[in-house]
Amino acid sequence: MIPMVNLKAQYAEIKNEVERGLAETIEKCAFILGPNVQAFEKETAEYLGVKHAIGVASGTDALHLALIAEGIGAGDEVITTAFTFIATAEAIKYVGATPVFVDIDPRTFNISPEAIEKAITSKTRAVMPVHLFGQPAEMTEIVQICEQYSLKLIEDCCQSFGASINGKQTGALGHAAGFSFFPSKNLGAFGDGGLVVTNSDETAAKIRQLRNHGSDVRYYHDVIGYNSRLDEMQAVILRAKLKRIDQYNQARRHVAHLYSELMADLPLISPYEDDLGEHVYHQYTLLCDRRDAILKALQDKQIGCAIYYPVPLHQQNVFKEECAGLSLPVTESVSANCFSLPICPFLEDDKVREIVGVIRGVLTA
Repeated sequence: MIPMVNLKAQYAEIKNEVERGLAETIEKCAFILGPNVQAFEKETAEYLGVKHAIGVASGTDALHLALIAEGIGAGDEVITTAFTFIATAEAIKYVGATPVFVDIDPRTFNISPEAIEKAITSKTRAVMPVHLFGQPAEMTEIVQICEQYSLKLIEDCCQSFGASINGKQTGALGHAAGFSFFPSKNLGAFGDGGLVVTNSDETAAKIRQLRNHGSDVRYYHDVIGYNSRLDEMQAVILRAKLKRIDQYNQARRHVAHLYSELMADLPLISPYEDDLGEHVYHQYTLLCDRRDAILKALQDKQIGCAIYYPVPLHQQNVFKEECAGLSLPVTESVSANCFSLPICPFLEDDKVREIVGVIRGVLTA
């Protein structure tokens, strides 16, 4: 079997360092907001080029708390994409705001800047672009739109750790950003975990307060907060992986480029790249009108494959009523034809060729 992500191979590489760090943490009994969380926050802030990085319990919490800290709430509209995981929209709903779904760029699958500008109303308070599959959104235009209309810009970086655009890391371009450390992510924990980053001292202070039951001083509470702290054990694991993140992302790019090279003559659309952004390939996602036949052939050979995402958010049952009549033709077309192949830093070239061989067999039969 060829899995979508080979976490066992990754663990073998970092096993000694991780187990040593976990043993030291257990010995010290410093489990909540301990020295590894503090060190990880400092190291990620330096890596991402931001002033503050605050560890939280999940990527969903990261987006949720960022919205609260930036003052987004009931009656506000937040423009975002319908072609993403539901956590993006969940976070908006959690604060009482309304997600306004707009269409995507057919090349990048990311939110369209033109569609953002057309959707702005008197109720619009923020824009939440998603750097989907590790591909940076068109942030130059999006930043300009947010500045022109005085909108908050909150980046969903849950799939883009290490991606950059015009030399800046995703997460360093807006007012705040949320990252996820779900195990399969480019930088993944051994469970849930997340991070909020910002250059604002005020926003950072609010996030630190919100993640810890609304408290700055133990047993003194100024607001209703949450129990959303990055676990010390997960910080040990993430610190080990952070040291290797550039190596891992470069290996992902190697796999992606080999896929694209080997399939250049086939009737499908490979992921888009340009010279402005550095794609980190959280997923390698293609378009093909013979998707179902390809997926069946891969599954028959026990090769991992998946559809991200089979139903766009505006067509999900939870949003059907409020999105009645909404048509997003590019999103719907991409969702009907997209599929993702195995990709991780430990996928060997011969396995890539084996996977492509199966796809070629379907498309040239």
